[in-house]
Amino acid sequence: MLLTITCTGENASAISFLLYKNPYRPQKFELGYGSAYVFYPELSDKKTAAALLLDINPVNLARGKEGSSNFVCAPSGLFDYVNDRPYVSSSFMSVAISSVFRTAMSGRADEYQQLSDSLLNLEAVITMLPCRSDTAMLNRVFEPLGYEVKIDSFNSDDNFPDWGESKYVNLTIKGNVRLRDLLKHIYILIPVFDKQKHYWIGKDEVDKLLRNAGDWLTNHPEKTFITSRYLKRLNPLVNQAFEQLVACDTQKEDNQEEDKTPQEIKEKRLTLNAQRLGSVVAALKNCNARSVIDIGCGEGNLLRFLVREKQFENIAGADVSFLALERAAEKLKLSETEYLKEKVNLFQSSLTYKDARFKGYDAVCIIEVIEHLDLSRLNAFERVLFEFTKPRFIILTTPNREYNVKYEYISEGKFRHNDHRFEWTREEFRSWAEKVSLKYGYTVKFSEIGEKDEVLGASTQMGVFTLCA
Repeated sequence: MLLTITCTGENASAISFLLYKNPYRPQKFELGYGSAYVFYPELSDKKTAAALLLDINPVNLARGKEGSSNFVCAPSGLFDYVNDRPYVSSSFMSVAISSVFRTAMSGRADEYQQLSDSLLNLEAVITMLPCRSDTAMLNRVFEPLGYEVKIDSFNSDDNFPDWGESKYVNLTIKGNVRLRDLLKHIYILIPVFDKQKHYWIGKDEVDKLLRNAGDWLTNHPEKTFITSRYLKRLNPLVNQAFEQLVACDTQKEDNQEEDKTPQEIKEKRLTLNAQRLGSVVAALKNCNARSVIDIGCGEGNLLRFLVREKQFENIAGADVSFLALERAAEKLKLSETEYLKEKVNLFQSSLTYKDARFKGYDAVCIIEVIEHLDLSRLNAFERVLFEFTKPRFIILTTPNREYNVKYEYISEGKFRHNDHRFEWTREEFRSWAEKVSLKYGYTVKFSEIGEKDEVLGASTQMGVFTLCA
């Protein structure tokens, strides 16, 4: 398997100093499962390419050297000798990256520290990355990190075209990024798409994930997918990761609600709310919104995230409950912080009636609100939001009814909250969202939030509506 990193621009050859690898001689590194080679296919001041070639010895894998009993895929039978591990970019490549380019990943570069801290024009090519025909997810994962994405796919067998496309692709990502960030992105995301780690997954994997991805994963729109796949869908570890990614004060606030809910259910709902708020903030960032209004803001959970981000210059919250707005003002400390008084506006209103104060914002957020409306009021809501207010972006989340069977405390035919008037399946939500988008001149993209069941989907569904130009 092969990874190449190409730097173009002035003094491109200086990337060799950041990698701590001599460009004038190939180097070999012995690993427990094979050998890694570093060499430079191209070297000039304008363009320099560094390559990491990993040669896995399948016999070593089959024999299982010391410690092999800790492997997730422990040696057993024919699979030890007949598998794709020596030929694809997998967790073996991630381990090689961390071993061979450890200093480069840390960002330490001594006299070249300024270069290490600078954005470089970098392109990485990852050969034979397993993605199991989910190529769209490659774009959804890498593009929010600032990369241009190119995917080269192949037939499973040119002699048998009916077999369809191969589950392996060659992936090229290109962007202006720091070298250490590029290496960390690849290091974390290769196992996400391969899904088959060759070593035991324990609590230290959460620390490893947060150490290498904590600065970008929190606001990534696909953080649920990334975290879940990286930790092999081990729920205790996934929950632990999310609890550390999301602010502690949001967690404490959720703990005070629904005292009659069993503790294990409360923890699961807490984690879901943390994921939901993080996904909304990430979506707003991707929209490049500068001004945001949260209609149905309640006690200001989302607002408290928004005020921490410099990107959001003008923030408003509206709710029918004056008491909830008072609580939001207290938690935001509006009376104590002068600059927040100018940045944040709270007012009482209803989203089923026209209100001129809704207008003028780049984005409107409707977070877990629509399901509290009577179906007879849905048309009024649509007109107020999509026809009258008509912002550039609308971000709306609502429960996925199909997932309710996963909650032990919800009886058959019941909703998640006593005040819910309805809850939509994924198909129902998509049908409504696409219909209203077509009617009022929007496009819509869907995503799911929370632990995803292959049949039932995830607990929360989100639509991001964009006004057509």
